Amino acid sequence: MNVVSLFSGAGGLDLGFVQAGFNIVWANDNFLSACKTYSSNKKYFNAEMYDDPSINYNGKHRIFYGSIEKIKSFRSAVGPDDIDVIIGGFPCQDFSVLRGSESKGRNGITVKRGRLYCHFVRALKELKPKMFIAENVKGLVSANKGEAYKAIIADFENLGDRWGEIKGYGHFENNNNNNNIQGYKLIFKNVIDFSIFGVPQFRQRLILIGLRNDLYQKLKSSQEIQDLDKKFRINEFNNFSKYPMTPIEVLSGKTLDNLQNEYKSIMMPFINSIKNISSYKTEKYLESNSSKSNFNIFNDYSKINNINNGKISDIVRLHDSILADLNYNNSVDKLRYGGDHNAGIFGEFEHVSERMAHIPPGENFQFVRGTEHEVKGLMSNIYKRVHPLKPSPTIIACGGGGTWGYHYDISRQRLSHRERARLQTFPDDFVFKGRSGEIRTQIGNAVPPLASKYIAKEVKRILEII
Repeated sequence: MNVVSLFSGAGGLDLGFVQAGFNIVWANDNFLSACKTYSSNKKYFNAEMYDDPSINYNGKHRIFYGSIEKIKSFRSAVGPDDIDVIIGGFPCQDFSVLRGSESKGRNGITVKRGRLYCHFVRALKELKPKMFIAENVKGLVSANKGEAYKAIIADFENLGDRWGEIKGYGHFENNNNNNNIQGYKLIFKNVIDFSIFGVPQFRQRLILIGLRNDLYQKLKSSQEIQDLDKKFRINEFNNFSKYPMTPIEVLSGKTLDNLQNEYKSIMMPFINSIKNISSYKTEKYLESNSSKSNFNIFNDYSKINNINNGKISDIVRLHDSILADLNYNNSVDKLRYGGDHNAGIFGEFEHVSERMAHIPPGENFQFVRGTEHEVKGLMSNIYKRVHPLKPSPTIIACGGGGTWGYHYDISRQRLSHRERARLQTFPDDFVFKGRSGEIRTQIGNAVPPLASKYIAKEVKRILEII
């Protein structure tokens, strides 16, 4: 099953499709370091990087480095006639709620970058794949007071060409909707929290799954189509929404039943540390935690994740399946000594280390409000310590002021690149290229491959009945 990938980044979305048995024939991104990462991972993609848009298909798997606008004909660039799926996460910056209001940069489709999704639509129009999968931030739904979402959905469904900058592409101007294709039916359009797939991270993203209209008419009554919403939202095909995967397990390579002593050694030092400060949260924290001399890992896991009557054996078995799937079992050495030099632990300014010593797992900058360690912040992830027993906050691609993501150990501060990559479920042998900030961006922008693989498996089920 042949796949074309647009706005590919480092390849998180692509990797899940490869792991589900798909074949990526062509990819594209405008971020050089991401393209180098993509082309360096021959084990997964086997793609050569090139940057001349005039070069046509040459029989090899390739990733084009450059603006997607430079590709005048996707058919000439991609090659094979039988493209089954197009996937991609078109640029999200202008839709993200992290940018604040429209006056502060959340411009949506009013700016050119926010309209790059049109080239995704153009690729659909030219290549006519059976299906497509598009990913973006959940903020797209509310950008431009909801008008951006309406316009994008309409253009995907009807293969519309509403924007002037697309009119110059002859292939797009000519209506190629032959064979009664007439656009795509969106068989799924909703925000998913990827933690339901076993990703040890709360990460909400909008997923659009489209099926070509001529095929939808044949398959609309099939169980595979009817089940999508139930599987991706109600999540009846696994229990991770009930028993979420945890950071301590993926970073240690062990299941909870083997981590009692490690968990206690993580939590106890914070009790003594925060006794030295007085904030509006300190007293409450000590009240609920200081009596826990044992810090029972299963009791705390159940409490923090609102689990009632959970069986330890069920949790361990489920979580062990993920560690095995990701090849993280007892593999802490791979985490610490990765082959791409991204396993190093970052140094930190003394005042940050002092502040973080008084912020326990699961808490953020607000915990030290009113103390000498106070710092201003507008978002909940500022100086947020990952809790070992609760899915991590969203791994963020860039930003200063404590947005990096902080380790649950009191002796550690910022997460390393390889730790962030594990929280995103990348394999330990997946190599990242570029400067440190560029690698952070690649990891933070990626779709977790584990989530992508679950989506790809459902797409595959549909394709197999066509």
